[in-house]
Amino acid sequence: MLRQSSSAIAANLREIDGRLRALESRLHRIGSVTSTNATRAADGIGEAVASALSSMAARMRENATSVGNDAARFGNDAMRRLSDEVENRPLIMLAVAAGVGLLIGLSIHRNS
Repeated sequence: MLRQSSSAIAANLREIDGRLRALESRLHRIGSVTSTNATRAADGIGEAVASALSSMAARMRENATSVGNDAARFGNDAMRRLSDEVENRPLIMLAVAAGVGLLIGLSIHRNS
């Protein structure tokens, strides 16, 4: 009876060992698949972030170009208006220029 018990125990241990090995093999395969999926996900996230940053940079370039064009247009408008005023009222513009020059000269003299 003791022999039957020990052989039954040995058979049970072999079955447990086999199941543990099968479980270990499955876990290894799942780990490999999970690792591969995690790598793919990380690559996908990197690509998504790069795409979003590229899109933001393109919008910022467009906005900067638009702002630059607006600034150039406003500068040209200001120069045209100033030119028109100099042609229409030369003495007044000369007095304004002299006044501005005097103020700048006084401020430089005080800071020295």
